[in-house]
Order: sequence, then C-alpha cells, then structure tokens
Amino acid sequence: MEKSTGIGIGLGLVAVVFGMYLKGAPIVNLVNNPAAYVIILVGTAASLFVGFPLSEIKKIPTLFRIIFTEQKLPSRENLIRLFMEWATITRREGLLALEAKVDEIDDAFLRNGMRMIIDGNEQEFVRDVLLEDISATEQRHKAGALLFSQAGMYAPTLGVLGAVIGLIAALADMSDMEKLSHAIAAAFIATLLGIFTGYVLWHPISNKLKRLSQRETELRMMMVEGLLSIQSGVSTIAINQKLSVYLTPTERLKMQEKEEGSGEKA
Repeated sequence: MEKSTGIGIGLGLVAVVFGMYLKGAPIVNLVNNPAAYVIILVGTAASLFVGFPLSEIKKIPTLFRIIFTEQKLPSRENLIRLFMEWATITRREGLLALEAKVDEIDDAFLRNGMRMIIDGNEQEFVRDVLLEDISATEQRHKAGALLFSQAGMYAPTLGVLGAVIGLIAALADMSDMEKLSHAIAAAFIATLLGIFTGYVLWHPISNKLKRLSQRETELRMMMVEGLLSIQSGVSTIAINQKLSVYLTPTERLKMQEKEEGSGEKA
C-alpha cells in the first residue's frame, strides 16, 4: 500500500475536525448534514460525467487503486546492473544469447524492447516504437490526472452553491433566531466540504498521478537508452556511465561504493 496517500488523508481529516474543535465549531454538523454531501459529491460526479466521456469515467476505480497501491517498478540501480550484465553477455556471446533472458524479464515494456533488438530490427525502428509506446502511456496518464484536477476545480465552486442553498433554506423562516443561527452555520458545511475535497483530495490525487507517471516515464526512457546501447555493442563501462545520469548524486555514490566493495571482496 502507498502509505503517503493514507497518511495525507488522515492528517487532512484530523486538521479539519481538530481545528473545528479548537474553534468551538459544532463538529456534529459534519455528520448531521447529508444535503451538503449530496451537493458536493453527487454534484462533482455530475460535472465529471458532463465534462468527460464515459470511457474515461470508468477508469476512476483503477486510478484510485493506483494511488493507494505502491508502484512496483525496478530500481534504477538494479536496472543499470542488469544492463551491464546483458552487455557482458552480448560482447562475449552475441546478441542472440540474450534470448534465454527474455522470459525472465517481468516488465512488459522492457521485454518487448529486448525482443525487438534480438529480432534484428534497426535501431531507429526500435527507438521509434518504444518512444511511441511511452508517449501513448503518458497521454493515458495525463487523461487520468485531468479527471481529478477538474474535480478539484468543481468541488469548491459547488461548495459555494451548497452554502447559497443552505442560506435560502435558513432565511425562509426567521421567526426563531437561535434556529436561524444553527441553520446558517450548517449551510457553510457544504463550503467546507467543497474546499476540503477539492484541495485535500482531488487536486493532490491529480498531482500524485502526475508524479507516478513521471517516474515511470523516466524509468522507461532509461530502458530505451540501455536497450539501444546493448544493440550498439557498447562496453559495460560505457553503459554504466550513460545510465548513471538518471541517478541522483547520492544514488551514484552508493552504487559506486557497492561496486568498490564487491571488487574488494572479489
């Protein structure tokens, strides 16, 4: 499970509930106000149905699963070591010797790229196919993130609508001032829910989906460079130098220390 998502939502709820308690606001209004939830949640859903095709709306459960599930991607350090191993095999036994390694590859993108270079396709063709695959994936991810960013834009505005509806109902009967004050306070719960869902849920979820997409794209670009380097027959040192640009300075230092440690043991 992606812990940061759960932690963020939990902290957001604590901030609102505890903040209301410190301010002396009646927390019970958060529960005893179903109309506010209907206006914000159903209204936001209605806006998404109007603004997006059904084929994209159907992906929302999958997108929720993505943000609550830890991304299973190979580490960049292990990927560099893997390409160095493959480069050694290629220079010693030839490119066809990697055919035995294809079935061991878990990542579908990397496995497809490996098959293309083993089949003897031209380097430009391999590059174009893999880059088009990355571009198509980015577009799908962008569409998913846009769903939540738009929901984050709609929800606060619907909160204002909910407050207006609540005020209309409250001002319809001004005979009991105490009842009127409670009704006005309850009316602004819709505004609270709209702002909370918009800026604590939907916009952050959109941002997380974008970040996850960026991480995957960077890793796949790294795979493309590694595959093309193996196809070109470059040395393990050259592959290490070329792919190390995708690592942070700290990651490079750790990897260098591990390699030096392995060399000393050998």
